[in-house]
Amino acid sequence: MKKLSKAIFERDAKRDIGQEVLQAIREIKAGGGRRFTVQVTEATEARLKLGLSQADFAAMLGVSARTLQDWEQGRREPSGAAKALLKVAVAAPKTVRKVLAAA
Repeated sequence: MKKLSKAIFERDAKRDIGQEVLQAIREIKAGGGRRFTVQVTEATEARLKLGLSQADFAAMLGVSARTLQDWEQGRREPSGAAKALLKVAVAAPKTVRKVLAAA
């Protein structure tokens, strides 16, 4: 056994993992623990309101799926025209679906 793994084994032998898990659950139920906030981009919001997959939404907008992923993950910003279309899609998803399906 390596020196490091032996030290880890000795440390872990003294732990009560079940008790640690129960304590963590108590902290979470009491409102403790770490909290994360996720910022949803306008592109993601528009796609979700339309109920489309990334591939389908990208095809509908006439952009690559990779470009849409970059917008959704905040790596790139949509152009002015794309931003306007995304705002309309968020405000009136049924209208956008109807208009773009007919095009």
